[in-house]
Amino acid sequence: MTANPTRRAALATAAGFGLSLDFVARQAFAASEGAQGLRKLIVVICRGGMDGLSVAPPVGDPDYQDLRQAIALDDNALKLDGTFSLHPSLPSVHAMARAGEARIVPAVATPDRARSHFEAQDVLESGAAGVYGAGSGWLNRVVSSLSAQRKVEALSVGPTAPLILRGPASVSSWSPGKGVDASARLPTLLQDLYRDDPVLGPALARGLATETMAQAAMTSLGGGASMTAMTPANGQGLVRQGAEAARKLGSTVAGFMREPGGPQIAVVSLDGFDTHANQLGQLAPRLTYLDAALDGLRAGLGAAWKDSVVLVTTEFGRTARVNGTGGTDHGTASTALVLGGALKPGGIIGDWPTLKSSALFEARDLAPTLDMRGLFKGVLADHMGLDRRALETTVFPDSAAARPVTGLV
Repeated sequence: MTANPTRRAALATAAGFGLSLDFVARQAFAASEGAQGLRKLIVVICRGGMDGLSVAPPVGDPDYQDLRQAIALDDNALKLDGTFSLHPSLPSVHAMARAGEARIVPAVATPDRARSHFEAQDVLESGAAGVYGAGSGWLNRVVSSLSAQRKVEALSVGPTAPLILRGPASVSSWSPGKGVDASARLPTLLQDLYRDDPVLGPALARGLATETMAQAAMTSLGGGASMTAMTPANGQGLVRQGAEAARKLGSTVAGFMREPGGPQIAVVSLDGFDTHANQLGQLAPRLTYLDAALDGLRAGLGAAWKDSVVLVTTEFGRTARVNGTGGTDHGTASTALVLGGALKPGGIIGDWPTLKSSALFEARDLAPTLDMRGLFKGVLADHMGLDRRALETTVFPDSAAARPVTGLV
């Protein structure tokens, strides 16, 4: 049912009674929007393959410590339940979880099983069943589908719109410049480019691992005069500055969404989650940045937080076992986060496959138990009011087997 005929009828009736057409127009528009028109959806993409076993470490799983060894988290992790905790760099997310406003999805993956950043990000953002299966992004198709019923605006945060928001529907963009930490994109792309090259692939991986370990060594030694930024004290200062920038980023995006007629939908991309070496040192500041950005969104949305859902996702997870350089390699299932004041309190979303050797995917990765599209479809149906037919034919074609995860909001 479209809003325009109802609005025209209301205006005609108002004119007959001598009422203010502007007033009635605004009231009719508000009625057509309804509760759905107030709802906000923010998608945060953590690029590089975020390690779900570190984001929400299953410290209660009996095989976790043996697989993770030096990068395992235990006493300093932030407890969620008898099995799961959160990384200590996620205190704001932990506080939201304790308030019933954050839940984890500990074994989720796209339908694609390639461990290539290019291919996995394409599947994540296009919403297709396989790589290069769609030329537009699933969230752009959401905007098109919702716009047939009511006015919907979307915002891309970054210099260019990511694939997830590309397509025929018009979207706005905002680039925060240097406030967004976009490091580590080039190494990620190079590793994909040369991953099948028998000479350059291993050489590049060794070089990046050596560089990472050298930076860690400089940090532990305090560095020299020319390496002032690498000292432990300054390193902590840089982390704090990054957190402040991230919190400002989140609050600014929230500010756009609070404006009258502002976007209901926003996408934020964060880079630097490809942790092949020194994962303990690399991942903590990235998660600190993510945590601060999410806290900025929550605080910035204010009263609108109760009508908001935030999805934090990544293209794939990482290997269950730690590698020889204190990192992890490209894997399969990862952890997604679902946050927001509109979220219903509850435990984990999906099933936990365990870390038993027999349960690992291809004997190396956390096995997926939930199709990412099912998570997205459930939120889009329950929170944004998108009907199942549109979800399975337009937004996520060929996804009938990916059942929507309902009851989250």
